[in-house]
Amino acid sequence: MENELKKYKSLFGLLGKHIAYSFSRGYFSDKFKSLKLNDHFYTNFDIPTIEDFPKIIAKNPNIKGMNVTIPYKEAVIPHLDKLHKKAKKIGAVNTIKIQEDGTLKGYNTDCYGFKKSIKPYLKKHHKKALILGTGGASKAIAFVFEELNIDYKYVSRKPKNDQSISYRDLSEKIMKSHPIIVNCTPLGTFPKIEDCPDIPYKYVSKDFLLFDLIYNPSETTFLKLGRLQGAEIANGYKMLEFQAEKAWKIWNS
Repeated sequence: MENELKKYKSLFGLLGKHIAYSFSRGYFSDKFKSLKLNDHFYTNFDIPTIEDFPKIIAKNPNIKGMNVTIPYKEAVIPHLDKLHKKAKKIGAVNTIKIQEDGTLKGYNTDCYGFKKSIKPYLKKHHKKALILGTGGASKAIAFVFEELNIDYKYVSRKPKNDQSISYRDLSEKIMKSHPIIVNCTPLGTFPKIEDCPDIPYKYVSKDFLLFDLIYNPSETTFLKLGRLQGAEIANGYKMLEFQAEKAWKIWNS
């Protein structure tokens, strides 16, 4: 496969672990085909540890850019030469540009994609949010909520500070005062589609907006349980499209 990749003028890829399901490879493969960019190729770099990342760069001198997914959005940062100001503030990277001088610069397009995709759903009473999970993606979500002046709390199995609470602390009062709930955990991703975050769905109502970063399946159990309570729901597909296009612009700038 390594020799096969070298024949392309411009190589791109997704860095992650257990990413056979990846949206990015299909999206960019279709994009290159429609643009007739036959010398461009997009592949998955599925690695067991972030320590293997430098080998990918060394073995593929034709690589121009990468997307980054679970679990390396934070772990990849020490391996980069520069960070865009938003990526630095967020503390997570999901797009890497290999610059002309060979240096690696990290960007965060999660924040762009999330903001563009959630804004059409927001209503006046959406003043507070719960962010389920504390990984790299959740940091971008928090960044957007700060920009939109929406108060938020992280929900975690092991809360680390006063900005986060545990799942067992999700009382009726807390739930009803935080009508936006964003799932940043992998719970419910195909093939384990029956899984979902352990929150008291009985307190969800028509005033709620449930947003899941997962896109496969299109309606996760988390979203289904919200819909059955009358909530408005949205999955992560549009977010992925927005951030993919933003990454493409970065790679070509």
